[in-house]
Amino acid sequence: MIIYGINPVLEALRAGRVKELRVGERNSGRYLRVLSLAGERGVHVRRVPVDTLDRDARGGVHQGVLAIVDDAHEHSIDDLVRDAREAPLLVVLDGIEDPHNLGAILRTVDAAGADGVVMQSRRSAALGGAAAKASAGAVAHVRIAEVVNIARALDELKEAGVWTVGLAGEAEMSYDKMDFTGPIAIVLGAEGTGLRRLVRERCDYLVGIPMRGHVGSLNVSVAAGVTLFEAVRQRGQQPNDRDSRTRRLRSEH
Repeated sequence: MIIYGINPVLEALRAGRVKELRVGERNSGRYLRVLSLAGERGVHVRRVPVDTLDRDARGGVHQGVLAIVDDAHEHSIDDLVRDAREAPLLVVLDGIEDPHNLGAILRTVDAAGADGVVMQSRRSAALGGAAAKASAGAVAHVRIAEVVNIARALDELKEAGVWTVGLAGEAEMSYDKMDFTGPIAIVLGAEGTGLRRLVRERCDYLVGIPMRGHVGSLNVSVAAGVTLFEAVRQRGQQPNDRDSRTRRLRSEH
């Protein structure tokens, strides 16, 4: 896989995934940090003309650096649940097709300290250069499980004891009334169309983000950030508060 841009390449170097680095002629401090880290990691560096970088990045903003990286380690849903640091906090992507949205979501997942992403291997944005650039390098760190079918993935999550919470504009429950302190997977639908019917029907809960202005919805990556950081906020509460909220919501369900 090819990635480009200083932040994505730096993070891929830190993650030990870069096989070859291609650079143009620049002298900025961050550019030199890329070269220094590549030297520390024993990564082969090739100096190439800028038009070669332009071609390889397919018009992306490469900032004079481009890397050939190993494919990410394959993870299963069981891996994400089992290796969670506390109660699993996952994000499920149902047909996100814009690589910039995918990258922004991965950046937010990493920033929130969530335990991973489940996404469909087909009819989804590719984990390539554009997504890596939009993620500011988070693609090198976020654990991703690629699946064939999202609806079946939700069934698998339920069997593993994870509650699935879908974001839907018409949902009656506001996102901040949901208990995110237990094992949770937040399910995000495609840009414009939202959750597909079978995916929506398999969610344990549907929640919405109230809109107080003139537009009817948020960009999917923004919605992911709002919801994930509500989960982070709730998980910062005292344990007794979390336990009581979990018992109350599950008894209602």
